[in-house]
Amino acid sequence: MKDLKGRAIRFVLLLGAWLVLTDAGKTEEWIAGGIVAFLACVLPLFPRSTLGDLKLTPRALLGMIVFFFIFLKALLLSNLDVAYRVLHPKLPINPGIVRIKTGLRSPLARLLLANAITLTPGTITVEVRGEDYFIHWINVSERDVEAATKAIVGEFESRLEVFCG
Repeated sequence: MKDLKGRAIRFVLLLGAWLVLTDAGKTEEWIAGGIVAFLACVLPLFPRSTLGDLKLTPRALLGMIVFFFIFLKALLLSNLDVAYRVLHPKLPINPGIVRIKTGLRSPLARLLLANAITLTPGTITVEVRGEDYFIHWINVSERDVEAATKAIVGEFESRLEVFCG
């Protein structure tokens, strides 16, 4: 049942992406998009769907929206921070790789956390080993695992738990 839900979500997302990228007003595009999305969902291209971990309750949908805005805030602030560092005459950076820990168990939540970290300028997820993430950070201000986790992950982790699991 969980796999069927994941395939249905994948179908809707793929068809939606198809229609955004093509002329959605034409019947042919709907048919072609439906066929391609259906084939991508039923053919065993991936060993396991992580979209089945997605919760679709009203609380989870609200959590997705809140996560989106928290991510946008982090994205804006990190862009401003990197721009400041680049434009500063002394280039105040202290790059390094730090280890953070996550309590997330869902593969989808772990994937979204790694991508959220990488998409915010100044940090890149280099490696994931179990619950440990190794992050390249443009300005290492914390070496302690708990402090680095709090500084980099912020509210991402708690918000991801609301709709992934």
